Amino acid sequence: MHNYLDFEKPISDLEGKIIELKKLATEDESIDTTDEIGRLEVRVREAIVEIYSKLNPWQKTQVARHPQRPHFIDYAKTLFQEFTPLAGDRKFSEDAAIQAGLARFRGQPVAVIGQEKGNDTKSRIKHNFGSPRPEGYRKAIRILEMADRFGLPVISLVDTAGAYPGVGAEERGQAEAIARSTEMCLGVKVPLVSVVIGEGGSGGAIAIATGNKVYMLEHSIYSVISPEGAASILWRDSTRAREAATNMKITAEDLKSLGVIDGIISEPLGGAHRDPDSVIAATGDVIASALAEMAPRSGEQLRNDRRQKFLAIGRNL
Repeated sequence: MHNYLDFEKPISDLEGKIIELKKLATEDESIDTTDEIGRLEVRVREAIVEIYSKLNPWQKTQVARHPQRPHFIDYAKTLFQEFTPLAGDRKFSEDAAIQAGLARFRGQPVAVIGQEKGNDTKSRIKHNFGSPRPEGYRKAIRILEMADRFGLPVISLVDTAGAYPGVGAEERGQAEAIARSTEMCLGVKVPLVSVVIGEGGSGGAIAIATGNKVYMLEHSIYSVISPEGAASILWRDSTRAREAATNMKITAEDLKSLGVIDGIISEPLGGAHRDPDSVIAATGDVIASALAEMAPRSGEQLRNDRRQKFLAIGRNL
């Protein structure tokens, strides 16, 4: 069953009528609803075009969090062959919020790191709703070190509301783990391509998104804190999240104009959740193009390019 966002009510009403007409035609074959269904489908498309052509930052935040939006495991199944996940940080335990391992991408050996939120109650609990603990970032560091040692390009897929803020995580060095992971991303001498596929929340995102090339899906968000968190800090009122989202410049268009990201990957009409296969394929094409572009560059050049890229952010503001 499709989950509709609050601003999608005109779409849900029209699609509800289509479902009723199809059910009516199934129950009574003498009733021909083909023409009416066709007219309604045209109106649905028009409504989707109208609504999604003028989404505000808060509405984009809702789309980025859509429960049916494709997650890391959906991308991994399609984009990577022979994906072999590796578990544990060799220090404390395994963290399922970060999935990492080795795979082939269009025949090329690569290292893969991604955040997984889960798609039902059981899997969301297993993956801690996509909020990594310190051991998740230390696992990412282990994979990055391995990739650097064996000359494997790194692909990271970002989708987290932020690192887990629990007491245990803080006691085990959450901030240090995020800093070390970010440092490792800056230091590797291999191509590193990052794509924000949903939410890119704070240090929890940048810890694996400090890449040579950073892309965002059209309706994803990338920010230093969630809109709700910003509203709580600035105004002590989390209900002002809509206002915070607008002022924080968290959309792909905003961040491209600010030079924080390198490109935007278009989503299907109505968002990635309406046609996951096409958006996953488009993401794969962008990653392949980025890796091909960086292939001739030496390890030192890749590392220096990456460092200069992030040092340059904000210079011309």
